[in-house]
Amino acid sequence: SRIFWKTVRGMLPHKTERGKQALRRLKTYEGIPPPYDRRKRVVVPGALRVICLKPGRKFCHVGRLSHEVGWKYQTVVRTLESKRKVKAVLTIRKRDKLKKLT
Repeated sequence: SRIFWKTVRGMLPHKTERGKQALRRLKTYEGIPPPYDRRKRVVVPGALRVICLKPGRKFCHVGRLSHEVGWKYQTVVRTLESKRKVKAVLTIRKRDKLKKLT
């Protein structure tokens, strides 16, 4: 999350008051934190890799790059994300059962 934050800071005029306020409003997290893990995810079509990149272009993931330069929490985030996904599947099944009953 810090690498992404620094990337965005490089794109903003962070030394001006407007840029400082924009950076204060930016929140970055490792994985999906508890208040947002229960919200429905939405897909932004304009941001999909398939639409943005031409076929055959190279791309990279921020997590892999971060791990290669010394980020130590890739396995931690991976295990937390897998636990969250299992929990989400169970909640969806439970919700679907309740919908069938009503």
